[in-house]
Amino acid sequence: MQTADIVIIGAGIVGSSIAYHLTAAGCRNVLVIERESSTGKGSTGKSMGGVRAQFSTPVSIQMSLYSIPFYASFEERLGFPCDYRPQGYLFCATSEHHMAYLRANYSQQVKMGLKKARLVTGDEIRGMFPQLRGGDIVGGSFCSTDGFVDPYSAMTGFMTWACDHGVTLWKSTLITGIQRDANGIAGIETSRGPVTTRKVVNCAGAWAASVAALVGIELPVQPLRRMLVPSEPFDDFPHTAPMIVDMSNGFHFRPEARGFLLAWNDPEETPGFKTEFDPAFIEKILTRAADRVPSFANLPINPKRAWAGLYEMTPDHHPILGEAPGVPGFFLANGFSGHGVMHAPATGKILSDLILTGKTDLIDASLLGLSRFAEGKLIHETAVL
Repeated sequence: MQTADIVIIGAGIVGSSIAYHLTAAGCRNVLVIERESSTGKGSTGKSMGGVRAQFSTPVSIQMSLYSIPFYASFEERLGFPCDYRPQGYLFCATSEHHMAYLRANYSQQVKMGLKKARLVTGDEIRGMFPQLRGGDIVGGSFCSTDGFVDPYSAMTGFMTWACDHGVTLWKSTLITGIQRDANGIAGIETSRGPVTTRKVVNCAGAWAASVAALVGIELPVQPLRRMLVPSEPFDDFPHTAPMIVDMSNGFHFRPEARGFLLAWNDPEETPGFKTEFDPAFIEKILTRAADRVPSFANLPINPKRAWAGLYEMTPDHHPILGEAPGVPGFFLANGFSGHGVMHAPATGKILSDLILTGKTDLIDASLLGLSRFAEGKLIHETAVL
């Protein structure tokens, strides 16, 4: 019978980062199980790839302060590219309420040690990007170390390095059961046969609740569709631009290849495993795009290139990390609410620390435990795109 010290369920960027960090810490007998025929077919390959430290809560900022420098040195550390581009994030405020929010976030970011964030005036933003319709922009915030990575490359780098250093990856394999005994986790049942293990990590992304249910845990993680619209090549806006966020409605965009990638969180979207792109979304997003960037009225779009992916939402938009209460050996790395790619390096480090030593110095892990929901100790992240 197959045995493993640690089994990771899900080989997306979070599972891959945990596999890397465990292996880098000296763990050799790690098995990663992926139900698809290739990795990245869940949310990772459909991500927008943004990375930022401009968050509102200390724990989110801390995770970014580990993750972004990690991405900056990714190729040096792992020998694989992740295409980190520090072009920044620019939040554009259109009300004094938005500015007060950005100022509060900024002071929190500075307190946590973020050096490159700064508040900017409306005039500065209009000077930086005269192509924006900027009359209503009263100010904003910008951080030059924020930017983008290629999620698929980062995931592949983590997993390839891990496999080169002893990790076993099973693709096209389903988890059919998780066994427990008096001491906790005892093993798993898979479509390739049973595996004896004392430690299982749930990294199943939007599908995490069904994995948790195998050990009787009700996980408050729901799938929510997010749609992305890439443009064809377009040169009437600078390709050196940061991720630009219109705080009046949440529309945001960034350069991608020779065009731009457009995103907007449709408030009418409802939870569910909807992974088909809705063509009606194009008109909704282009209306908002052209309103903020008049030249985007001429932005060429091929609807066949647009896609949909799933966010894995928790009630407070923070992930659930750590050992599940009442199930020794069952670890959770779920519910990233759209921040899985940007926080994957930190998640790998945190879970590796918790699995191997029972504690981590990176964050106060108790803040992100599953028990916070039952105890009413939610910590709401409001800077969610």
